[in-house]
Amino acid sequence: MSELVLTARYAMGNKVAAEALVAKDGFSARYDLNRLRGVFSRPTHKLVGQSYIGKILVLDTAKGGVASAWMLNEMRSRDMVPLAIVFNSVNPILVQGAALSGISMMAGFDEDITSLIPHGAMVEIDPATKTVRVLGGPGSTSKAAEEHRTANSSLQKVRFIDRG
Repeated sequence: MSELVLTARYAMGNKVAAEALVAKDGFSARYDLNRLRGVFSRPTHKLVGQSYIGKILVLDTAKGGVASAWMLNEMRSRDMVPLAIVFNSVNPILVQGAALSGISMMAGFDEDITSLIPHGAMVEIDPATKTVRVLGGPGSTSKAAEEHRTANSSLQKVRFIDRG
């Protein structure tokens, strides 16, 4: 597999690498997720039943408003968040929610990312360079994918604490 590198117009957050959950579907933290179990729960969502925790979500567009944004922060308080969310298009409210929650996010590509990135592939997002790299296909054992798995497994969880 030749390396696929995509460039976003908008990016924020930290460089991360993980398995991608990919769907030509929208995203609402309020209506699409069971935030207590850490899975997509809306019966008509293409990722229904799949865990989003520690994954990079690659989706078509953000849905919802303020409730969806603050729910990302609530999910962070319980360490039940995706590592990053990558969209074809995103709304400003969800960007604010991701920023508050410390979730890396990218959006604005020249091509439909949900058709270019294979579901289950190992991907790396680097907001500093605004790039998404596909490291290997689903279940990949490529050297680059394995190096990123090993590097990510040693990372400590980050938890935000409200000192109120």
